[in-house]
Amino acid sequence: MNKKILSIMLLAFTTLLSGCWDVTEPQRMYYVHALGIDYKDGNYETYMQIIDFANIAKSEQPNNPQAQQAEIGHAKGKTIEDSLFDLYHSIDQKAFWGHITYIILSEEVMNNNKVNQVLDFLTRYRETRYQIWIYGTKEPLDKLLVVTPINNKALTLSKLGDPINSFKQESFVRPIDLRKLVIGLNEPSHEVYLPLVSIDRGWVSSKGQSESVEIKGITLLSKEGLKGFLTEENANGIKWMNNETIRSEITGQIGEQKQFVTITLDHLKVLISPVVKNENVQFDIEIKMEANVLGITEEITTEEIRQLVKKQVEKEVRETFKESLALNTDIYRLSEQLYRKDVKTWKKLENNGKIDLTEDSIRNIKINVVKVNPGRESFIETITK
Repeated sequence: MNKKILSIMLLAFTTLLSGCWDVTEPQRMYYVHALGIDYKDGNYETYMQIIDFANIAKSEQPNNPQAQQAEIGHAKGKTIEDSLFDLYHSIDQKAFWGHITYIILSEEVMNNNKVNQVLDFLTRYRETRYQIWIYGTKEPLDKLLVVTPINNKALTLSKLGDPINSFKQESFVRPIDLRKLVIGLNEPSHEVYLPLVSIDRGWVSSKGQSESVEIKGITLLSKEGLKGFLTEENANGIKWMNNETIRSEITGQIGEQKQFVTITLDHLKVLISPVVKNENVQFDIEIKMEANVLGITEEITTEEIRQLVKKQVEKEVRETFKESLALNTDIYRLSEQLYRKDVKTWKKLENNGKIDLTEDSIRNIKINVVKVNPGRESFIETITK
């Protein structure tokens, strides 16, 4: 009898249980994939890229190549949130922010010291994550956000949406996410660099000219705003001063006939040591790496290859440092190195997290090429010990 009463009571209570009434069905949401943030005439201008996941689901390419992968919404407001709510007026479904992959900051929003507001917006909202990639640009944001990857690959696999994939092949500028950006701006010397992205119009298909996104240099950023830009030819030194560099190259002249040769460098290990003498600080840098020769047109020695690598890498490291000093930036975060290894001296010399730097602040650069790989065995005879 008790079992029957218990069963009746349980059946009655189940009618009081709530279901998933407040859950939004996936097909009734728009998924924000990217955001562009600009600032003009006292207003924030936001560009929201909404991606169609149904068109690229379970595939690296769109199911329908003719279908539109994304649409861009544009709105203005006195705050970022105000502009987004203006966008909500014209959107058909609820916007979900949990899949946002990257954000592009315009030159104007960085130059007007609005980056802190952007970071505040991103870190406060519960749906956003700290793995969002951050970029800077001089290009119109609406033009950048509609560029489709080469061969009509899915937008989720674009250079901006999936930067690590291409970074493994050519490590020019290390991608930076929201977490590292926040950390970098809160640690000495309160400066970071972002990849500077642009539109490359050098591709051609059977339908005519194509566009792709390329990394053109770096954007130097501080808590106070934009410090400036370094283009590709002036920013090459950063890849040799970064333990996260996977693979990159140098090209120089070698041998009696001064033939050009390209060498890839990998397995980098960078060590920066502050040298303090009477409150005068300099830095010794040691860079270990392996070299891989890609093409040889005459007989050369491994020592000649080592000398070329040492000369070229040191030159690029010093040139990038010199260019950054002209913008009053500590691009190699030497101030932080002193802070980590000799905090007492750092406290005496620092000003707003930075120490004074000159071209002589880098005392020595030691390049150690631990291994030279000649490539395929069919060409091994052109390299001698």
